[in-house]
Order: sequence, then C-alpha cells, then structure tokens
Amino acid sequence: MDMPELEKQSWKLATRSIHCGEGVDAQTKAIRRPIVMANSFELNNTSETLAESFAWENTDKFNYPRSRHPNARYLEERLASMEGGEDCVVFASGIAAVSAMFFTLLSAGDHVISSRVCYIGVHGFLVEHLGKRFGVQVSLVNTDNPEEVLAALRPNTKLIHVETPANPTTCVSDIAAIAAIAKQAGVLLSVDSTFSGLVMQNPLSLGADLVVHSLTKYVNGHGDGLGGAVIGRKDVMTQIRDAGSVHLGGTISAFNAWLLMRSAVTLPMRMKLHCENGLQIARFLESHPRVKFVRFPGLESHPQHQIAKRQMSGFGGMINFALQGPHSAYFKFLAGLKVITHAVCLGHAESLVQFYPQQGNHPELGVLNYPEDIGEGFLRLSVGLEDAEDLIADLRHALD
Repeated sequence: MDMPELEKQSWKLATRSIHCGEGVDAQTKAIRRPIVMANSFELNNTSETLAESFAWENTDKFNYPRSRHPNARYLEERLASMEGGEDCVVFASGIAAVSAMFFTLLSAGDHVISSRVCYIGVHGFLVEHLGKRFGVQVSLVNTDNPEEVLAALRPNTKLIHVETPANPTTCVSDIAAIAAIAKQAGVLLSVDSTFSGLVMQNPLSLGADLVVHSLTKYVNGHGDGLGGAVIGRKDVMTQIRDAGSVHLGGTISAFNAWLLMRSAVTLPMRMKLHCENGLQIARFLESHPRVKFVRFPGLESHPQHQIAKRQMSGFGGMINFALQGPHSAYFKFLAGLKVITHAVCLGHAESLVQFYPQQGNHPELGVLNYPEDIGEGFLRLSVGLEDAEDLIADLRHALD
C-alpha cells in the first residue's frame, strides 16, 4: 500500500486486519493480492542497482523465494501492523519461526532463559539441540514467577523467552515485569503469544522486543494452512530474515501465505467468539462434579487470573482440565464426544481436544514435568466457534 505507515497505524485493529498489506493488483486490477507462484524474479539490470535486488533491507525487492517473495511480504506487512511492530518475518511453521529466532540470536557459550512449560517442539530445540549439541546454556524456569527469571540471569544471558499463556497448561507470565528485568540486564525478551490469537494481547506494548506466533493456530483459524511469524524491531527482523530464512530455509509457501492473508481479515471477530465460548465452557466444566480442575485465564480460580486480566483484553479459547477417576475415564470421555474432535492443533473454527496422558508412550511424558495435581493425565481443549450450547451439551454427554 502507498499510504504512509503512520496513517495506517492510526486505524483500529479490525481495519488494519483487512487493509494492511493489501492493494490493487497492477495488471488485473483485482482488489486482493494474487498468489505469485514464481520461484525466480527478474533482477535489476545496471551495475548501480543490481545490489538492491539482494539487500535484506529492501523487502520490496525479490530475487529467490527462499529469501522473500511477494505473498510472504504482503502477510508480513499485515501482521507487523496488527501486532504493532516495525517489521515481521514469516516462516513455514511456528517452530520454524522460533528456531530461526534462536538460531539468529544465540551462539555457543550464550545463555538463554525460557519458560519451563512450553510447546514441546520449543523445549526439544532448546534442550536437545541448542543445549546438548551446540553449546548454548539453557535455563528452564517458571516464568509465572518473575523472581525465578531474575535469579536465573547470568553475565552471558542473551535472551529471555516467555510463552504466555503457556501451551498446554495456560500458565500466565507477567510480561511487563519480565520486560523490566530484561531491560535492566540488557537482554532481549521474546514472547510466544500464540494462545492470545494476536488480538487479545500485545507484548510489544508491555516491553517485549520480539513476538512469536504459530500462525497455524488462531491466525489461520480454518485448519487448512501452516505458518509462523516473528515480529519486532526492523534491524532484528533483518538479521532473522538473513540468518533464519536463507540458512534454515523454513520459507512459507506462497499459497499458505495467501491463506493466512485471507484468514487474518476475520481474526478480530473470530477471537471475540473464541473468548466468549471459552469462558462459558470453562465455567461449565468448573461446575461439573466429574471434573477435577479447570485452568482457564478468565476464571478467578486460575492462579494468574489477575495478571491475565491486566495484560489481556480477552482470555482466548484454550482450556486445561482434568477428570476425576482412573486413566480409562479419559478414553471413555473422548469416545463420548460427538461435536468436539480428539486431535492435535488448536485455534480452529471447530473445537479440538487433546489428551496428555501421564503414562504410556506419549513423547512428552517425563519431559515437561507438569504439575503434580495432574494425576492420571489432563486434557487441552481448544474451544471453537460452534454454538456454546451445543458444545456444553456435547461435553455433558461425554462426562455423564
């Protein structure tokens, strides 16, 4: 778009989600960006301008799509505007985005502090690869307690990485408090804000330097595309675009970037319904005698409810809960569901539930050390956009 960036930022979020990164196609006059499937682009033809085609800061110049391509760039413009960052780099998946960020910012001998409870792929990349193979010192702490973050700081700490709300337990960390610690120590702070759906939480305004999203989840919202993003200062994004995109090669496809552009248009209103349904379902589950506990940031019973209330405009649709009874009760419950599907992923229009057993051959067992009160296991429920009454009826039937 030709409109000055400052004027775009004056728009409300719903307007930015529709118009930023968008424009009229020069050839066809289509009012939506086309899918550009080329894997090569014409370069500048003079010795004075050839270098412009390859300079990382020239995000409107294209040479080879592993570095950048039009559909990715349109999406980056939209997401940067929606999150309030100077720039954005998109990737093929959420873990590709996180890995590219770590790969760019951390070297052998550096120290990183991360949320102990986090997505298993992030945990594995930090501990098994950066830590054991490449000489990065890793401290996993309970970031819901800023004092643990402060105590973990070392002279060689380069990055604090916080996941809030955390996957899969919905643990909430105080972004502003940790940002103050990071700033005092001269350390970068990155926040994985995937569970917020981009709409319900703004880590950059709370002092974070970088925000990460698995776009596969709420931003896509339709269960049909993958993507990831890192958003923040332009100079850091240029570094990540260079080191992460080119050398790791986790480039998003043109089609997936186009799908995510389409989906972002309805994200603000979808997130409102996810939040409304999430709160209704959480209250129902909390009242049911067969439910052992419920963790949802919007409930007063959540350990970090006051923090979530302060830093989030809504509480999303992710619920963590456990059942009374033996291990077999979970499988009876899952078999009784008719509307909600037992499946991985989250943030879809349809409601999804995933069982995390505390025994058997599940890959996360013994790795993340979930709270002791989990018992036989727990469920992560991603509340979708169905009618809340239908979801409650489905859950009641399966519980009873």
